[in-house]
Amino acid sequence: MRHGRGEAIAIIFAGGAGTRMLRPGPPKQFVVAGDRPILVHTLQHFQDHPGIGAIYIACLEPYISHAWDLTRRYRFEKVRAIVPGGCTAQESILRGLESAVADGVDERAVALIHDGVRPIINAELISQNIACAQAHGAAVSAIPCFETIAMSLDQAETIESVTERDLMYVLQAPQTFRLGEVIEANRRAIADGLLGRFVDQAQLMTHYGHRLHMVPGLRGNTKLTTEFDLLQFSLLLGSGSLDGVRGARVA
Repeated sequence: MRHGRGEAIAIIFAGGAGTRMLRPGPPKQFVVAGDRPILVHTLQHFQDHPGIGAIYIACLEPYISHAWDLTRRYRFEKVRAIVPGGCTAQESILRGLESAVADGVDERAVALIHDGVRPIINAELISQNIACAQAHGAAVSAIPCFETIAMSLDQAETIESVTERDLMYVLQAPQTFRLGEVIEANRRAIADGLLGRFVDQAQLMTHYGHRLHMVPGLRGNTKLTTEFDLLQFSLLLGSGSLDGVRGARVA
């Protein structure tokens, strides 16, 4: 399958075991919220967006068959491959990226890298990521920092310094890059012994000298990490307020 130069693809990493969730049961990406698993809520945005040509998923290996079942049940025809995740998010992302290359995606295509447990996004955010990355080579969803950030060098015993909040931004996802460039940076990190040392792809890409451009994110675009996050998302679904938090769907 050969994709054109301007095509955009999505890399969804869902390899986490959900250790910060208190409840027993499946990993958080497969926990049902409303009437469907969180991963399905997330994938729906990329399946529906006309600018996304293909979706590649990195998943916990024991759940790959289940993930395929979900893609068939919800008719996610854009899902081209589901590969085993790695020991770190970075490794899972690289496996997803490499599955796209193996599928024939042009390395000049832009790849939107997104958490499988980050379902509160909209089509406008996807569109802005695609346009910005096509124009500049990189796009990172971000919002202004609403809290004051402090640095501590002694494990939170004392505050070393307090940042100027007006200059601070919270980075979210999608984070979008040219496919060939982001694969090269990840492979270079492995060669340098830095696998898993970066908090996200934005930090990795800046480490290797790439200039990143920001696009406006959504304050509700939260990674569902804890039981409290899941509760908030479930309440939004049940209240009918999710569309208001997510904003307009603009393709």
